[in-house]
Formats: sequence, structure tokens, C-alpha cells
Amino acid sequence: MAGQRPYVLVLNAPGDPALPGLEALENRAEVRQVDSESALVDALPRTDILVVTDFRTDLLSRCWPAEHRIRWVHASSAGVDALMFPALRESGVVLTNARGVFDRGIAEYVLGAVLLFAKDTLGNLRHQRAHRWHHRNTRLIDGARALVVGAGSIGEEVARLLSAAGMRVCGTARSAREQPPFEAVYPNDALLELLPEQDYVVITAPLTDTTRGLFDRRAFAAMREGACLINVGRGPIVQTDALVEALESGRLTGAALDVFEEEPLPAGHPLWDQPGVMISAHMAGDFDGWQRALGEQFVANFDRWERGEVLFNLIDLETGFPAR
Repeated sequence: MAGQRPYVLVLNAPGDPALPGLEALENRAEVRQVDSESALVDALPRTDILVVTDFRTDLLSRCWPAEHRIRWVHASSAGVDALMFPALRESGVVLTNARGVFDRGIAEYVLGAVLLFAKDTLGNLRHQRAHRWHHRNTRLIDGARALVVGAGSIGEEVARLLSAAGMRVCGTARSAREQPPFEAVYPNDALLELLPEQDYVVITAPLTDTTRGLFDRRAFAAMREGACLINVGRGPIVQTDALVEALESGRLTGAALDVFEEEPLPAGHPLWDQPGVMISAHMAGDFDGWQRALGEQFVANFDRWERGEVLFNLIDLETGFPAR
């Protein structure tokens, strides 16, 4: 490899545009972007560094070669659950993610959802469409309690914005710790004890073996009557049937859902017609220019790799969580 430029392969989802922001790699690396199985199979044996933007298909897991020279895989997302297939986990490659790029956008989405529920904006829109003047009181968020399930970098930014609006915010993580701006961060196994106290529950956790199906009938039964759920983590963390039951029974006042067990959400799904539900298309963190920001973040980490420095945003292959 001495004197050779590293081969950087970017795997994009079929039909998606090429990842921008990689111009600084010109003359420093050989960069190829692919979005098909044939092109991926052809390029993988030569690949030193793999950048993955395709999280909608299982193309990479199907094509992962038994023998390769890949040393570093970078996920252009905060969640890495789509890369946690056995062959990659057992390969010993370095894995990094895009932690930090989406934090502010997702936090703003969450704050907007909290205000949407507190001010009954969905009700306003229904009355407007019916040409109906209907005065009523709404709630303040000052002093309201919120639980952020997943006190990582996204959860921390959510806590910062909600706290700035006067809310009392606690979080859950793998272990208890002091972590401002959270009032407190509790261990994950305290979830059921915390849920009855919360006006808003925000899911920002990654999808792992321990979080899959975490919000089931038991969790929704533990939530305060009239509470609201906001899921900007991963869809399979919530058991959809249990959520629909909690909404239809009135246990929950509302839900803001950016992610789902099945994406896209089928057109005939009952969630579409729930009066207290806001649905968005897995876009909570996507701001103008986010694709370029992802490319530029990878280049910044490539600079470190080229200098032989420790990469930032390292992921533990055993747990799927940030390495410590």
C-alpha cells in the first residue's frame, strides 16, 4: 500500500444522489460511488475505506466479502443498527458514525412537536379545515416534565432546548450519571418507574437488542394518562400495535412519529387517521445541506486517519454504542 492512494468506496441507496462534500479528497484518495449490487461486488475487494449511506436495503450484508482489505467503515447516520450484521461485527474493522450532524435538527423537531401538542396545533388545523371557530385553553410547557430515552449526543441536545424552554428534563442511559443539561440521567432499567411522572416521552435511543420493542403494552400502561410520545430514534423501539391501542384508548394524548417499524408507513395504516398523531417521513434531522455536512464530516475524520490519529465517533462493534 506504500505510495498508493487509499480506495474509498461510497455505497449509496439505489436512486439516491452521490454524496457531496468529498471534493477535498481529490488527489488524496481514489473515490468511487456506487448504488447497485454489481458495482458494489466489483469494488469491495479493492476497498480500504467504506462509507455507507444506504440504510434502506440489506445490500451490504448480502455482498460483504469473505476476504477483503477494508480497514474502516463509516456510517453516514447516527444509528448503526443496519451495519450490525455478524460478518461486519466479526471483521474487526474500525466503525464510525455521523454523530453530531443531526443533533440540532432533531432537537428542533422535538421542541416543535412538544409545542404542537401543548398548543393543540393539530386541533387548530382540524377546526380551520372545518371553518369552525372553537376557543379553548391550551397548556404551558414551562415546568412540564420530559423524559429523553437515550442520553447520547442527540438526547443531550434535545434536553438543552427543552430545558431552555423551561421544561424539567431527565434521561436514561446504560448507566446513571451526571450529565447537564439533564436534571438527572437514570439507568435504562428505571424506565418503568420514570414513565408515570412524565408529560412528554422522547425516544432518541439507537436500535439495539436491548431497545428493540422497548415500548410495549407494559410501557404504555406505565405512562401518565394524557402524556405524549415523540419517537425520533428508531421505529422498532416502539411496538406499533401497542401504540395504536394506547392512542385509541386515550391513554396517550398524542404522538409525533418520524420513524416506524415499517417504512414507508403503509397507506392503509391506522396511524394515519389518528387525530392526535403527527407523522413525518424519517426526516427529523434532515436540514438544508445535511448531505454535504455528512461528506465534510467524513473528510474531517479522513484527515485524522491519514495522519494516523484516533478517529472520532468510534463505535463499539460489540454493543453498537459509542466506544469509550
